[in-house]
Amino acid sequence: MNIPVDPVSIARDAVIYNHEAKSLLRFIACGSVDHGKSSLLGRLLFDAGLVLDDQIDALRKDTGQLTDPVEDLDFSLLFDGLAAEREQKITIDLAYRFFATEKRKFIVADAPGHEQYTRNMATGASTADIALILVNAQAGLTQQTRRHALIAATLGVRHLVVAINKMDLVAYSQATFAAIEAEFLKFADRLGDVSSTFIPVSARGGDNVVKRSPHMGWYRGPTLMEKLETVDVTPRAANQAFRMAVQWVSRPTPDFRGYCGMIAGGEVRPGMEILVQPSGQRTRIASIVTANGELDRAGVGQSVTLTLTDDVDVSRGDLIAEGTRPAHVSDRLDARIFWMGQGTLAPGGRYHIKLGTASAAASIAGPMQLIDLAEDAAVKSVDRLMSNEFGTCRLELDRPLAADGYNQNRETGSFILIDAESHDTVAMGLIEVPAIAATATRGASAMTAVPMPRDLYKLFGINANQARSLAKTLSWRVMGSVVTFLVALLVTDNTAIASSIVVAEIVIKIAFYYFHERIWLLAPWGRS
Repeated sequence: MNIPVDPVSIARDAVIYNHEAKSLLRFIACGSVDHGKSSLLGRLLFDAGLVLDDQIDALRKDTGQLTDPVEDLDFSLLFDGLAAEREQKITIDLAYRFFATEKRKFIVADAPGHEQYTRNMATGASTADIALILVNAQAGLTQQTRRHALIAATLGVRHLVVAINKMDLVAYSQATFAAIEAEFLKFADRLGDVSSTFIPVSARGGDNVVKRSPHMGWYRGPTLMEKLETVDVTPRAANQAFRMAVQWVSRPTPDFRGYCGMIAGGEVRPGMEILVQPSGQRTRIASIVTANGELDRAGVGQSVTLTLTDDVDVSRGDLIAEGTRPAHVSDRLDARIFWMGQGTLAPGGRYHIKLGTASAAASIAGPMQLIDLAEDAAVKSVDRLMSNEFGTCRLELDRPLAADGYNQNRETGSFILIDAESHDTVAMGLIEVPAIAATATRGASAMTAVPMPRDLYKLFGINANQARSLAKTLSWRVMGSVVTFLVALLVTDNTAIASSIVVAEIVIKIAFYYFHERIWLLAPWGRS
């Protein structure tokens, strides 16, 4: 029996297959305010033929440019969608946009340029493969441009595309382009192992955005679209040691126990020896389970459920690591910190740290250093960090966590700090390799096996926050009893009577507190 072939269906399947086979590039457009990030991205989409007719009509209505040539429309509105952004002509929040060309798929994040919204830019850079840094040809490099470049490089972005925009305002001057390029390269020496590509563009006229500019014959490099379509974005984590943070323990039946999570590095296969950290238990992978059945192997970015050959204690927050290349385990971390809080970050500050799926209490310890953007990222010793400043410090945790250096694995080498009272995210941190390697694993030496006086609370199975609350309660209770004793002694001039009054006060308060709690337990108001 012959089944007729539907050419439309075949063509549709071919398009879907080709689209899925394309590589995906995530990039962030950043730089100082009013340097033309949103305008350049809008022009990129328009010149690539990716703006639909109804979007053009909407732009005409929004701008009132009903009869102007389509090339003169304000394409920044394709990304600046908030009313406040359109009123002030600035970008406030991150704007994500997906688009695709014949060669590649893209997810672009349009980041705000104002210093006030730097934390939004850092959020977008944390998942980017490359950073598109806009520089106004008239204004040159600013401190905010340097800050964005440093944030991108610190967060592991190894490709910087520096688009020197508004070249039409400097008469397409090659000398201006060369001066900005030289100044940025001098600053880039402090960014580490990053590659920089410089492209002179004009978002207003579309010069060197998708099509080569007729006004800059002296420039022989790629256009912006050509660079985005050809840059290498092979995931570094694919060649790293296997890592998977446990997000959830799956136990649908008494006969099945699986550990769910997303693979953050390397690959896993049945029979592979793994190490559960920080506990240090060794076992092997029994199977890799997914919604589509079991797999022979799984790699970076896949969400899987792993079953183990042995019954070991594994829970949310644990890290399943490759047995021959485990992560470091430590309760002290040296890290590079980007402070985003309203106050200051100073030694002695206490926060919650979230590293992967694990969390712990953390305190800031010295010495602290500032990365000064005003002096080309020079490092200076300081006693605190202000908002939107970069620095280095040591964190002391209430329990050991498993982690890698950020340059080894972005997922297991980064963390956030959360304010213990407001629960706001106040900082993002990147673990430096020497910090973990120089810190001994708990139980690996006599020094870490014996608790120091400040760590004695750990013997009672409580964390630092609980110990602090208990100490505050006891100190307040003792202080109250001492005051009661002194007042009673002053009135009665008899030590025995004063002591009896203190004992009676303690007994009465305990009794009243007990009955007070019992009464509230009987009250249904406010209980779920």
